This record gives sequence, structure tokens and C-alpha cells, in this order.
Amino acid sequence: MSTTRSSTPESRPGHKPRAIIVGGSMAGLFAALLLRRAGWQADVFERVGAELSGRGAGIVTHSELFDVLKRAGIDSQAAQVGVSVSGRRVFGRDGSIVGELPFRQILTSWGHLYGLLRAGLPDACYHQGRNLDRIEETDTSVTAHFSDGTSEEGDLLIGADGIFSTVRSRFAPDVQPSYVGYIAWRGLVDESELSPDTQDALGDHFAFSLPHGEQMLGYPVAGLDEAMERGRRRFNFVWYRPAEAGGVLRDLLTDVDGVSQPLSIPPNRIRPEVTAALRRDARNLLSPQFAEVVDRTAQPFIQAIQDLESPRMVLGRRSVIIGDAAFVARPHVGMGVTKAAGDADALVRAIIDHPGDLSQALAAFEAKRLAFGSAVIRRARQLGAYMQAQILDAEERAMAERHRRPEAVMAETACATGIMA
Repeated sequence: MSTTRSSTPESRPGHKPRAIIVGGSMAGLFAALLLRRAGWQADVFERVGAELSGRGAGIVTHSELFDVLKRAGIDSQAAQVGVSVSGRRVFGRDGSIVGELPFRQILTSWGHLYGLLRAGLPDACYHQGRNLDRIEETDTSVTAHFSDGTSEEGDLLIGADGIFSTVRSRFAPDVQPSYVGYIAWRGLVDESELSPDTQDALGDHFAFSLPHGEQMLGYPVAGLDEAMERGRRRFNFVWYRPAEAGGVLRDLLTDVDGVSQPLSIPPNRIRPEVTAALRRDARNLLSPQFAEVVDRTAQPFIQAIQDLESPRMVLGRRSVIIGDAAFVARPHVGMGVTKAAGDADALVRAIIDHPGDLSQALAAFEAKRLAFGSAVIRRARQLGAYMQAQILDAEERAMAERHRRPEAVMAETACATGIMA
């Protein structure tokens, strides 16, 4: 980062500072809402030409997320952010409960939380179908040039455009995500599609099943029209499974036309025989409750698990990256959205704490959030290590086994515990 002192617009009388936010998902919306409350103009530019609310992943919440929601102007209690569960359970292969832990937590869906944030931002500040082409910086401004020929000038540019960030690629093209050797099968099923016994076993818990070298977890989230009541919710599952890059992964990502996709595949392009094999494996490896969940999920989808760790978050004199554009941790810590919210909050707090000196504000923000992002990555790697048995030596496997015991899985998964240790 340049050490040249940058005069912020706040130091120029009558000028209201403006942020250009590239990426209209969680991190971008948090940044926009927080900056507007701090007296800035904030405009979000999203490359996708339609609303993003159709995404169907589950999200684990943490206390920090609710704190930032409040500061962003979202009344999380009135809005009913998600479904509350009373504890955690581990099911054995025969369906018996082999571990149980009281642990009250709120689980939500990506679409529901996105909807709450999006509703808080005026439509005039959210611009769809704007694909970033290049960035131009000066000592006093930054300009985003888009592929449609338009451009936008501001005082700060925030890259909140995800794991394959265009903003990051313009400043640090060598920083790329890396595949870690295993995938997650994910899916959502209407609670009403499950048998009463399975609903009773899973419905009010964050639940697990632990085949050797794998991990299945699941929890209830809002249903159609954001219904939260029992029987109208959906059950979200994530099944981590080893898949070496050259063979198993290539086969999973070969689509119905025989074309091998790189690291993702549209759900409707997954070959029927691949999904059928998943359901057979579920019956043979998982507890009966989770086998039923997989069997009754209409269209499971595949997520290739990747790490991304950026050595910098301040990439220019007036450009920063936050959220998944800077760090992507394996999902075991359940911190993705909370980390994005925390990044946006730390950035805005640093700007408020250093009026008249953007360089100092960005330096303070980076020092704080780089350390946290690295700690999240480190902890997620520890928790996911036993899914990488094929690339670990004997000592590493022994250490990883400590994190797959039922009591450890319940106490450590999707918790803030151990992140900054």
C-alpha cells in the first residue's frame, strides 16, 4: 500500500464522500448500509442482472453477526433472522444418538438474510448488470470502468465480489483459490417431505453423522415464503466427502453431455448416475435419518471446497477487498457471512476513527482484519483435516482424528471457539 497521505473527501467542506462497492452480495450490502449510516454515499454495482435471492445455502449465525446487523439498521429480532435450535446431536450408523450437546443457535438461509439486507438499501443505490472492467486511481479519487462503457467515480472502491474477485485480480492476479481435496454435497428438502420420526430426530437440532473420513451435518432453515414454523421449514444438509482432483472430482464434475467442468457444475447438469450413487452411499454410510434427507432432496448440488488467503486487503491507494474477495475458509467454522459483516464493520469503524486520513483508516482496517482472516483460515483447515486423509502423513492423521470425535465435532463445528488461539 502507498504510504502517501491521502486527503479524504471528509476533509473537504461540502463534499459528501462516496464509496463504489463492486459486488452486491452479503459483504457489499453490509458495507453499503454501514457507510450510509456513517454519512457516506454508497452505491453497489452487481454484475448479475437479476436479484441474487434465489441462492439456497444454509447459514450459521454468531453473536457478532447480530451486532453488525443492528449497526446496519436491521432489527434482527423484529425481522426474525432464522430458526432457533436447542442443541446438537450426533447420530450413529444405526440411527441412535451417540452424542448430544445443549447449544442454542440460530440458523438461517442465504436467501432470507440477503432479503433483509437488500430491503434496507434503496433501489437507487443498487445497480445490476454492471460488470467491472478496470480501475483507475489518483491521489484524490478512484474510478470504476464497466464493460458496458459506463464509469463511476468515488473516494473509495470496495471489492466485495467474491472468491473470483475482479477487483482482486486487477491488483493481485497471483492470489487465487486452491482446491483442498474434498467436496461438499449440499441440498435443501422441505421438512414436510420427511417422515415424522425423522422430523422429530432432526427438527430442533444441529445434527451430524460421521462416516469414516467424512462428515454429514444438517439443520432446519426457513421454508417457502420464509416460513419459520415447524412443518413448513426446510432442512439444509452439507455432506463433506474426499474427492481427489485428478479422478473422483473430474468424474463428479463431468456433466450430462460428457463435458468436464473445472470446479463447479450447475445442479441440473449433474449426471443422474452421479446423484443415484450419492443416494446409495447415503443408505450405506449415513444414519437412517440423514439417508432419508438425501433420498428426498430433489436436486443436491456440489461445492468444491477451496481455500483463499490474500496477503493484503488494501490493494491500492483507494481500493480494498472484503468478505470472500479476501479470504475464503472451509465452511467448518461457519463464519463466512459473519466474517463478511465483520470486515465491512471494521472498515467503516476505521474510517470513522480516522477522519481526514483515508490512508491511516485503511491501514488500521487491514491490520485488524488480516489477522482475523488468517486465523479463520487456520482454524478451518484444522477442523477439515481428517477429510484429507489421502494427503496427510500418519502424525497429521492422528492429530486430525481428534477433531472428528463426536464430542469435538459438536463443540467445534461452526463455533468461534479456537479461531484466535
